Amino acid sequence: MDFSLGEELETVRDLAREIFTDHATAERLRTVETSATRVDDRLWNDLAAAGLLAAPLPEEAGGSGLGPAALCVVLEEQGRRVAPVPVWPAVLAALALAAHGSATQRAALLTGAADGTARLTLALEEFAPADPCRPVTTAVPEGTGWRISGTKAVVPSPEGAGHVLVTAATRGGTGLFLVPARAPGVTWTPAETTSHDLAAHLTLDGAAAEAVGEPGSGAVEWIIERANVALAALQLGVAQGALRHAASYLAEREQFGRPLATFQAVQHQLADCWIDIDAMRVTLWQAVTALADGQDTRRAALVAKWWADEGGADVVHRVQHVHGGIGVDTDYPVHRHFLWGRQISTTLGGAGADLARLGEVLAHEAVTS
Repeated sequence: MDFSLGEELETVRDLAREIFTDHATAERLRTVETSATRVDDRLWNDLAAAGLLAAPLPEEAGGSGLGPAALCVVLEEQGRRVAPVPVWPAVLAALALAAHGSATQRAALLTGAADGTARLTLALEEFAPADPCRPVTTAVPEGTGWRISGTKAVVPSPEGAGHVLVTAATRGGTGLFLVPARAPGVTWTPAETTSHDLAAHLTLDGAAAEAVGEPGSGAVEWIIERANVALAALQLGVAQGALRHAASYLAEREQFGRPLATFQAVQHQLADCWIDIDAMRVTLWQAVTALADGQDTRRAALVAKWWADEGGADVVHRVQHVHGGIGVDTDYPVHRHFLWGRQISTTLGGAGADLARLGEVLAHEAVTS
C-alpha cells in the first residue's frame, strides 16, 4: 500500500513544520503554560492565516478540500513540537458540521472555523466507564430543537470556543448536537490536565441544542472514528519529537569517555522506540486511507488508536528513562512530550478499552460474514 503524501499534503506538512518550529520554542511554551487560557493565540492565528486550519475543510466552506489526511499531517507536526493550540477538536468539529450539519449550521459556522475566528470544540467523553459511542448524556426533543442534560468530562480547550459539539443518547439512537458554549443550562468547571491544557467538565441542565444530522444516523460513530485517527496522528508526532530529543541528548552526553548513544542497552531502547513509531505511522495511514476510500473504518481507526495508546506511551516512557535524572525535570523539554503522550494515551479510553472495542468489531464481523 502506498502511503506517500503527494505534492499537496507535502506542501501542507512543510508549511506546518515551519510555523510550529518558529513558534513552539521552549521559552514560548513556558509562557503559554502559565497563561490564563493555555492556548497560544498568536500561533493559532498564524495557522489560520496560512490556511492550515482550512486545508481539511470542503472548498465550499472556504477550505482546500484535503480532508482528514491534511488534518493528520498538521497534527503530526504539532505533536513533534507539543504546540498548545486546539487543532484536533476545533478542526474535527468543523469537519463534522461540514459532513452532517444543516445548511444553516454550515453557513453560520464553517467560514469562521476555516479562518480561525469561530472556534469549536468537542464533548465526547464522560466519567462513566462507557464506550464514547454509547453516551449517558441524554437529549429530548422540544419543538424544532432539543434539550440536553448530563455531564461531559475533560472537554478540550473550551476557552474561546463559541460552540461545542456534544454526543448524547436519544430514543432514536445516539446523536451529535450543537450547543452554544455560553448559554442557559451550560456550566463549565475548569479541569487541569496532564498535558497542561486547561480543559473543563461540561454540565448540561436542559440546555438548548440543535441536532447535527439525524440521531441514530451514525454521526456519533463517524466523529469518534475520526477522533481516534486524529489522536493517533498527534501521538505519532509526540513520539517522533520525543525520540529526536533522545537522539540529540545521547549523542552529546558521555560516560566512561564514550557517547551514551554507543551503549548497547541504550541502542536497544531507541530501537524499540523506532519500531513502535513505525507501527504507529503505518496503522495511522492505513486508517486515513480507509477514511478516504469510504471503507468500513472502525477496525482501522481502533488499530491506529491502540498503537498510539500503547506504542506512544511506551516511547515517551523509554525516552524519559534514557534521559536519566534530567528527564523528570518538569521544565526540561522532553518532559512535555512525556506529559502529552500520557494524556493522549488515555483520551477516549486507553489501550485496554481500544482492544475491547476492537474485539467487539471482530466478533461482529465473524458472526455476520
